[in-house]
Amino acid sequence: MKPESVNIVRQEPHYHPARIRQSVAALGINWRELIHPGDRVVLKPNFIRESHTNRPGEWEQIITHGTVITAVAEQVLAAGGKLTICDAPQTDSDFDKICELTGVRQLDAEILDLRREAWRTENGVIVDRRKLPEDPRGYTLVDLGAKSWFHNKAGQFYGADYDTAFTAQHHSAGKHEYLLSKTAMDADVFINLPKLKTHKKVGLTVSLKNLVGINGDKNYLPHFCLGTPDEGGDEFPDSRAKTKVQAKLLKQLKGSPLWTPTVKKIGAKIFGDTGSVVRSGNWHGNDTTWRMVLDLNRALFEFDGAGKPRTTPHRYLSIVDGIIAGDGNGPMEADAKPCGVLLAGTNPAAVDFACAKLMGFDWQKLPMIREGLRQFGLQPEDIVADIGTPFRFTPHFGWKGHIEAGL
Repeated sequence: MKPESVNIVRQEPHYHPARIRQSVAALGINWRELIHPGDRVVLKPNFIRESHTNRPGEWEQIITHGTVITAVAEQVLAAGGKLTICDAPQTDSDFDKICELTGVRQLDAEILDLRREAWRTENGVIVDRRKLPEDPRGYTLVDLGAKSWFHNKAGQFYGADYDTAFTAQHHSAGKHEYLLSKTAMDADVFINLPKLKTHKKVGLTVSLKNLVGINGDKNYLPHFCLGTPDEGGDEFPDSRAKTKVQAKLLKQLKGSPLWTPTVKKIGAKIFGDTGSVVRSGNWHGNDTTWRMVLDLNRALFEFDGAGKPRTTPHRYLSIVDGIIAGDGNGPMEADAKPCGVLLAGTNPAAVDFACAKLMGFDWQKLPMIREGLRQFGLQPEDIVADIGTPFRFTPHFGWKGHIEAGL
């Protein structure tokens, strides 16, 4: 088949606007071919959270930098495109603060928060909810059915909220539904602007994983299966008696009036804090999240905003911000790793394959990449990329000793 090229540009690891513009221009993208005058172009950055979870002053390694967004936006506008910048951040994130940090409201663009609801949390416990304006174009319910990666996979799925019955309602009896932004699905051109980072549930987050942000309600998204491995779950990495007790307690407490920030603190003292103990599917045995991610990519590439099969191929581009990347306990507690790279390609699996190699990870041990290549009909030899010397990223602690190349 036709080779998939992933272009890589290297510069100093700083966000100088003029230098970033030069690097984006050097990626070799034919903007006039990609974008036709009058096209509605969606830029989808990684706006997961306004800062590192525990270090509020750090954010450059957490979200796509404003200089990269601006440099791409300028190319889109010069080609005659009409610009929308949108994402659905984590439900308790501050979208206005993210926009302030990145400066996107200064651009000639429509800026959209695609979430339907925002939460206020204390110690990771939801204490308040408020409705948001939502996607002005609405949402599309796409049922992948037998085409889903969850077809024939058993387990009690946990989404992003405490209501597991809601998640099961959309992932059972042969039905696998996702609530997707029509703004994203109906765009003439979709430009993915992910951050180069490690990830606790899938190993790394780049192009494929960034599509979580086109979903309006994160409780449609299975993140792990409840229980221990001997029960068919991937919530925990072992099936010890203490782990089973913890699993049962969490299942009973979450969402009940007893689940308070104080109770969670007590639980952390007994069973260990999530920042140092593996739970919630934050490990290499997570057999759920990668399936959800590939489902979202299938939905975007194969369905339109009406939920019908596409009649023409999607015009798609991915540009990865790896100027200052996220290392270690990503995605929201990553440490800054200055790399000075931008990567670009028209196939998300090919781009992410190149990113895994660049990070020093074994792509064959990353189900999202291994199966993502299969989904897009690619072999490693089909991908052309000048990787050079890998950066040797440190994985999230739940993936350490498993995905590093050469182990």
